[in-house]
Amino acid sequence: MDQAAIRHAADLLGRAHSAVAITGAGISTPSGIPDFRGPDGAWKHVDPSEVASLHNFLRNPRAFYDWFRPLLDRVLAAAPNAAHYALAALEQHRTLRAIITQNFDGLHQRAGSREVYELHGHLRTATCLECERQIPTQALLPRIRRGEPPRCSCGHPLKPDVVLFDEMLPRGLYWLARRAVEHANVIIVAGTSLEVFPVNDLPALGLRHGAKLIIINNGPTYLDGRAEAVIRGDVAIVLPELVRQTTGAHLLERSR
Repeated sequence: MDQAAIRHAADLLGRAHSAVAITGAGISTPSGIPDFRGPDGAWKHVDPSEVASLHNFLRNPRAFYDWFRPLLDRVLAAAPNAAHYALAALEQHRTLRAIITQNFDGLHQRAGSREVYELHGHLRTATCLECERQIPTQALLPRIRRGEPPRCSCGHPLKPDVVLFDEMLPRGLYWLARRAVEHANVIIVAGTSLEVFPVNDLPALGLRHGAKLIIINNGPTYLDGRAEAVIRGDVAIVLPELVRQTTGAHLLERSR
């Protein structure tokens, strides 16, 4: 780890009155959830526009569920890792005001974070796109695991409440996310290469409003040159150390 960069980032956070974190798939890969664009990612053997677009879901929900079923099981079996607990601890310390995440795994909330904006949706429920009936995903798991695309009582397919390609982000949550970065004085980008629009524009929006940027990621992002601190490494190692240096406290034993 780049200790000088971590010390600088901890100094920025220690003086922050309103920090925001923006997280991506890289924060959950240590929990065993594959990313999407990496060499072993979920898009390695499929065309995402064919299996994970709203248009093709409506045309062929079975193809979506055939692809989604193994990923769903891995997400449901995953547990929060030290990076999730670190951000929860930073919120409890009243330094972090909100987490804006592209992940739909719910691990931030399970780690104890309260103010989480899930811009790409979640797995807690599924919705009928015809009558808008919403059903807990847990009730649908037996059918999904048998290879049966779940259908509503009205006969139309039920879609998990995750955001697919060619689908709009939840408008209210995106407004809250924009408001959070506009009022932040420090933004932590963790576990995302900032390739997906419009979430990748949020840290730039924060910069335009005077925020300082901390980037923690294994690979480069388009904003590295404008960041106050860039730390290459495993977020599950870097974030706990950053929190320790910021707050002076070690994380709870459960996060180790």
